[in-house]
Amino acid sequence: MLKYKRILCAFDFDENSIAALHLASALARESSAILFIGHIARVPNLDQDVPLPFEEHPRWEREALSKLSVIAAHELPADGQYQIEIRSGLPAIDIVRMAEDLSVDLIVMATHGYKGLKHFVMGSVTEQVIREATCPVLVIRPSIDEKEPQSSPSS
Repeated sequence: MLKYKRILCAFDFDENSIAALHLASALARESSAILFIGHIARVPNLDQDVPLPFEEHPRWEREALSKLSVIAAHELPADGQYQIEIRSGLPAIDIVRMAEDLSVDLIVMATHGYKGLKHFVMGSVTEQVIREATCPVLVIRPSIDEKEPQSSPSS
């Protein structure tokens, strides 16, 4: 039997995150663990007329909480024990910080599976979380259908 007591599913509002949520939920049920569904909301750019510092629960956090609440209610079993955590920040840094603040035993997250130049330009939140986290990180890769198209050799 698994020994997890507190599991964090880092959620990014894409199909890969839905798959990670399903797996994290199953692991939480099997372990009788509490599931934290965490999202790091990026602060809008200053050119969008957002004054800083901002209020305690800014609009983008409230919108993310509303959207994630609907997803959780639709995707998770009604009897599942979960808590939604929304914070503003930078995902690569603040997922690890959230995991530490919540004292989780496991982080479950999806990767976009970027390769090559796109990976170099976009960076990898998942890679940084794996490097910095003090607990195990379980990574869900995108399905074959969702990966970037492979180039075929010319004939």
